[in-house]
Amino acid sequence: MREKLFVNIFALAMLVLAVSGLLFSHMLYVYYEEQTYADMVEDADYLIQSMAYTELGEMHFSGHVTLLSREDVVLYDSHGQTEDLSQHKEIQQAHQSGSGRGAYNGGSLLEKELSYAKQLEDGSVLRLSRQQAGLGTMMLRLARRILLVVVLVAVGAGTWSLHLARQIIRPINAIDPDRPESVYPELQPLTDRLRQQNSTIRRQMDELLRRVREFSALTENMSEGFLLLDGRGEVLTGNASARETLGVDVHDNVYRNGSAELRRAAETALSGGRDEQRMPQDGRTLQMMSSPVTVSGQITGAVVLVMDVTEQEQREALRREFSANVSHELKTPLTSISGFAELMSQGLVPPEKMQEFSGDIYRECRHLMDLVEDILRLSRMDEGAVVPEWEDVELYALAQEVLERLESVAKPRGITLTLRGESAVLTGERQMLREMLYNLCDNAVKYNRDSGSVTVTVSHIQGMPRVQVADTGIGIPYAHQSRVFERFYRVDKSHSRAIGGTGLGLSIVKHAAQYHNARVELHSTPGEGTEVTVIFDGYRAERRNA
Repeated sequence: MREKLFVNIFALAMLVLAVSGLLFSHMLYVYYEEQTYADMVEDADYLIQSMAYTELGEMHFSGHVTLLSREDVVLYDSHGQTEDLSQHKEIQQAHQSGSGRGAYNGGSLLEKELSYAKQLEDGSVLRLSRQQAGLGTMMLRLARRILLVVVLVAVGAGTWSLHLARQIIRPINAIDPDRPESVYPELQPLTDRLRQQNSTIRRQMDELLRRVREFSALTENMSEGFLLLDGRGEVLTGNASARETLGVDVHDNVYRNGSAELRRAAETALSGGRDEQRMPQDGRTLQMMSSPVTVSGQITGAVVLVMDVTEQEQREALRREFSANVSHELKTPLTSISGFAELMSQGLVPPEKMQEFSGDIYRECRHLMDLVEDILRLSRMDEGAVVPEWEDVELYALAQEVLERLESVAKPRGITLTLRGESAVLTGERQMLREMLYNLCDNAVKYNRDSGSVTVTVSHIQGMPRVQVADTGIGIPYAHQSRVFERFYRVDKSHSRAIGGTGLGLSIVKHAAQYHNARVELHSTPGEGTEVTVIFDGYRAERRNA
């Protein structure tokens, strides 16, 4: 804008100079011409007065003098010319009004002839003419001086134009866009518009920042990884999970810095397709999904989402293992029952063995029923189908009830059941706690030695209720202690089946403990016995507050 102002002001100054120069030159030339006419009038009066006593030929005059008769016949001409001058304007004006003047082109384009005529008393006409330089000639004669003036004026006009442009622009440049104030009345609409735009921009920025904060809070707290790519594969934004998992950051290009899986996902999405793949990483399984981002039908970028599906895969593996184990566990007693029944139906069992075979079928049926009941119980726990009825449960009394139920099983083997400790009240689901204690004590009896002992201790330690079940049984080998809580896992399968175990007892214990926010500790020494402790740390206060 400053350059445009400078050019316009300078051009205006030079235009004013040119117009002023032309007008001044014209006025000067007109003045010079009028002065010439005035000189010729004086000379004509002088000649007319002198003609009374002196002949024209004897007079000295600078210019051309012609004397015409009344009939416009040349009586005298200082240059000896005899041309007809009757049609000249100045001659006709002299006959009509007593005097006249005219102007004619001279011998060249740069010269001009000025003439003046005056009628004498006898009707004759005296004509005087002089050659005068034209305006062009005058300008050429003054060209050097005019050029000097033009240069000086141009320098002055340029300096003044530059200074004026700066003076005009300086207040405009000093306007604060955030707090515009009008420096010229003509700029008032502009500053008003700026203030309105600033207000609109501030509202939009506040809204945008709010949305950015919400988006950042949402994405940064996502466990899933999130990346937004532009059309060249450059990362526009991404959360911490994606940066850590995929090893790329904002402004990185996935084609240069990304893994092969990430490059494939980006390439597929930017080509208009959708990609889904799983990849192992540091013992985990990640699922990567990518989709194109379109604006007005054009693909402008891609979205990449990364989820940790390790737990899902583990659950699928456990489900497959559980299904296989269930099938195997159900098949074993059913095979026995089917075999016994087939022998009996074909009459291949002696009468004295019928009772024994019937007892075997009964035991296998009981084992099958216990297995199905445990499976259904675990299934209900997994699906949350059990509707909890929270109440205050006295653990000491509950343990005593469980031991009384097991007395008939322990007594024939000479196993002593002992309850120790103190009263401990826990807010929980009574039936689930009963099953947990029953399975612990039942295992302690089943896997004990004859004439052994089972000791249940209920106590408080640092305000946390706990139940400890210790036996003097066969113990658990160290290699198996970390897996005994898995479903259908048995240390000695033949021994477990011999005593009627389903392999789900400790799984039920673990599930019930987790349900009550408790932890289970196992200590076992092969050949000496096993000690299982369930610690309810902080669960009572948490449930009461809820």
